[in-house]
Amino acid sequence: MYENILRHPGPTPIPKKVQLAMNRDIFSHRSAEFVELYRETVELVKPIFGTKQDILLLPSGGTAALEAAAVNTVSAGEHVVVVTVGAFGDYFISICEKYGFNVHKLEKEWGQACTANELRDFLQPLKDIKAVFITYNETSTGILNPIAELAQVVREETAALCIVDGVSCIGGATAEMDAWGVDILVTGSQKAMMLPPGLSLVSISERAWQIIEENKTPSYYLNLLSYRSWAEKGMTPNTPTITLIYGLHEVCKLIEQEGGFDTTVARHELMKNMVRNAMKALNIDLLTDDEYASPTITAIMAPKGIDLNDFLTHLKQHYHLDFAGGLGHLQGKIFRFGHMGYCFPSDVLQAVSLMEAALQDFSYDFEPGAGVRAAHEVFLSAQRKQLQR
Repeated sequence: MYENILRHPGPTPIPKKVQLAMNRDIFSHRSAEFVELYRETVELVKPIFGTKQDILLLPSGGTAALEAAAVNTVSAGEHVVVVTVGAFGDYFISICEKYGFNVHKLEKEWGQACTANELRDFLQPLKDIKAVFITYNETSTGILNPIAELAQVVREETAALCIVDGVSCIGGATAEMDAWGVDILVTGSQKAMMLPPGLSLVSISERAWQIIEENKTPSYYLNLLSYRSWAEKGMTPNTPTITLIYGLHEVCKLIEQEGGFDTTVARHELMKNMVRNAMKALNIDLLTDDEYASPTITAIMAPKGIDLNDFLTHLKQHYHLDFAGGLGHLQGKIFRFGHMGYCFPSDVLQAVSLMEAALQDFSYDFEPGAGVRAAHEVFLSAQRKQLQR
């Protein structure tokens, strides 16, 4: 049996060291051993978020953490803004509408980012906005919104909280939660954090905690005040995902071994450029422009003259290369190349090479080897710059 080459935007491959860490003997989540593990892990994660605030660990998928961010800060009837540039921005809309919030939607065409000027123009006529919800990295389109600029606009134009979904990029993209003025930042385990699904991470500003303390919307399992109270004791209010926290601790150690988080971010930027240059060399269009391209996921248009579903099926069956298809109205029009977490330039070169083999099977008109050469040139250029430092 051949091993599947998973190049998805989540779940993503898991390092062997992380798998081994998660295989350690289990212990009670009310034990001194767990308290030590919890506190050490939370401290190790803080630089990845760019914060001095505590990181809360929820035994949930990322969507539950997004819901927690909403239900703990806003009450029914209050006004919120949701910036949506794709399917996961629409998640925020659905959550907010479910709880009866008065939702103002800033909707962009899928494949485009929201700019600071667009957000400013949208916010200026509005009154009494309680929170602005923004997706940092839109998984469905491969867009990285300029969160630093958008958070600044939120602060300048409103008294609202800035709540950010970082599920598909935290761990692979720069995050400076405190410096940027982000009030709540959320991510999940199964993407750039190199873990299986089932753990979400939430960091909350002092300003947001004041709002949460005054909020009247009831919640039990997702009650962030309860998580904060238990975190002071080095525990969680409900049974935690102990094995995933073991794994998260090891992930942070691997990032340190790589050279620190800045090195990890640089690797993701390099892989992004390798993928994009390879596709351009193969005359395959990209959904997004370079300015706002995601460092963790690239949305690629169907090669001209090829049925995309047939192509993706062929890639998986014959070359064991597994890409993700498009979502919503982009289904059948794009595929998504994940290059996050436990993924390296050699993995990109492998995937591009296998893509070229499949393209030849479909009689696609291109110069064989062009994509691999383009990606390799990007990699070599980065290596030369590194050696010159």
